[in-house]
Amino acid sequence: MASSTVGSTGDALSKLQIDDLASAAPNLRKNLALFSPQQVELAKVLLEMNQSHLFEHWPEPGVEDDEKRAFFDQVARLNASYPGGLASYIKTARELLADSKAGKNPYEGFTPSVPSGEILTFADDNFIRYEEAGVREARKAAFVLVAGGLGERLGYNGIKVALPLESTTGTCFLQHYIESILALQETSRRLAQGEGPTEIPLAIMTSDDTHSRTLELLEKNAYFGMKPSQVKLLKQEKVACLDDNDARLAVDPNNKYRIQTKPHGHGDVHSLLYSSGLLKEWLGAGRKWVLFFQDTNGLLFKAIPASLGVSATNGYHVNSLAVPRKAKEAIGGITKLTHKDGRTMVINVEYNQLDPLLRATGNPDGDVNCETGYSPFPGNINQLILEVGPYLEELSKTGGAIKEFVNPKYKDSTKTAFKSSTRLECMMQDYPKTLPPSARVGFTVMDPWLAYAPVKNNPEDAAKVPKGNPYHSATSGEMAIYRANSLILRKAGVKVDDPVQAVFNGQEVDVWPCIVWKPKWGLTFSEVKSKVSGNCSITGKSTIALKGQSIYLEDLALDGALIIDAVDGAEVKVGGSVQNAGWTIESVDFKDTSVPEEVRIRGFRINKVEQLEKAYKEPGKYSVKP
Repeated sequence: MASSTVGSTGDALSKLQIDDLASAAPNLRKNLALFSPQQVELAKVLLEMNQSHLFEHWPEPGVEDDEKRAFFDQVARLNASYPGGLASYIKTARELLADSKAGKNPYEGFTPSVPSGEILTFADDNFIRYEEAGVREARKAAFVLVAGGLGERLGYNGIKVALPLESTTGTCFLQHYIESILALQETSRRLAQGEGPTEIPLAIMTSDDTHSRTLELLEKNAYFGMKPSQVKLLKQEKVACLDDNDARLAVDPNNKYRIQTKPHGHGDVHSLLYSSGLLKEWLGAGRKWVLFFQDTNGLLFKAIPASLGVSATNGYHVNSLAVPRKAKEAIGGITKLTHKDGRTMVINVEYNQLDPLLRATGNPDGDVNCETGYSPFPGNINQLILEVGPYLEELSKTGGAIKEFVNPKYKDSTKTAFKSSTRLECMMQDYPKTLPPSARVGFTVMDPWLAYAPVKNNPEDAAKVPKGNPYHSATSGEMAIYRANSLILRKAGVKVDDPVQAVFNGQEVDVWPCIVWKPKWGLTFSEVKSKVSGNCSITGKSTIALKGQSIYLEDLALDGALIIDAVDGAEVKVGGSVQNAGWTIESVDFKDTSVPEEVRIRGFRINKVEQLEKAYKEPGKYSVKP
């Protein structure tokens, strides 16, 4: 038995030529016979990259052998999930850590300027043209939802996409997103009259934290009306942590047979789409666009049709959705950077880097507002539209890798030791950094009330936000939906009362009438306008929920709550005076643990006192006139 072990050890060493390397890790050398040739090859990679410290505390063969094999199982996963493998990760880490220690400026030699893009005004002729163009293109699109995060930062223990985006109907973010894509699919298919793809696919990037719960949410709700075959979940792996400037991999403090890992960032979505083969599949099926979006922006799909229209009309390879930003506002600015060697790129520059960069390159005032009252550098909201062909071509060169950064927390000014382990990170919006100058990179700016109301802050943090700045909480996110829908109906000719101010969870917000509709009722402004006629009015205390495709408001005077639910094929005309006690909004203390988390993080609940509610479950023509 002993001779067999010696022989197999010798064979492994001879085959993979790691004799010299293994001498640096005697504890590993003793255990080599436990491992497959593939695992010995991984050991060789680690030793070549000076990671022998990983084996310092390994005992003799026969002790905890399963744990040793499990170590290499983890190493295999880390190696397979990173473009170029662990050796590439460590090499890149050393370069970036050296730059960080030296204080190297990543924008050295670059001069910033304002890139070209489209600034849209809601409901004008230009906006409507772009919306129509975008809906036509939608059948050739695929959507990618980046959903790797839990709601802990919000004070919510579930996955963020399961959180209701508003309390009137209780629709969760994932349901709203899927119903929006299905509405786009149906409208685009109708306009195309059967040409090209008929289903719009959805890929969802998950993580260890969210994967099983996302799948459970989909299965429990029959994928919210989407075919399961349309949805693809791509799980993001974590990356190895780094202990020092030499990029020594960090051993998990709780398990000497595990490398400590942390999330790599949402930039992983690019390598996952590439390595999974989805991009190639989409291109082969005639798809032209990939639209990336993040998990808790309930307004996003109001901006998607026009933004996609901008991409199609202008031939953008990359289109970043943006909102106007005040100078020095804590949101990245979309910027054109030109290097003195002639290189150019259009990318997101973080707000705390943009101002000093401008000052250092001949703009002594830095980032200042122009005549519009906003900075000329629009605010990045991390929603991207990429053209599939050039995107796949670029990822084929990089293997899906995105330019990374490292942000170590040093113990002192010598920058020789870290307070805790660090890791490489990457961001989805940094994709354009590797593009050639010939790439057509632009942006589309929309009003924030229409396009951007992320839910990312807990009540306590939101209450500390300086007055006048966005709270970005569950409270403000829900109120933003009511505001957007109220303003859209106003533009369509409905008289909607002004909001009243109220304070929930320490946040002062405008409370508009609670107006919501399913995406299939009004995906674009033209659709909304076509379903409203005569003299319609909605009072400030009112609630209206329209859950059907063919519901028409004709001379409706609403002072109360009105809920209309209609199946496809049911045409419902709603008019006359609807008056009742309605629904009221009641304050809730976010510290009251007897109240469900998803309610108390808003600071209010809806009390359904009285309503007119009609449900039409059969196709036909109906009229609601009290």
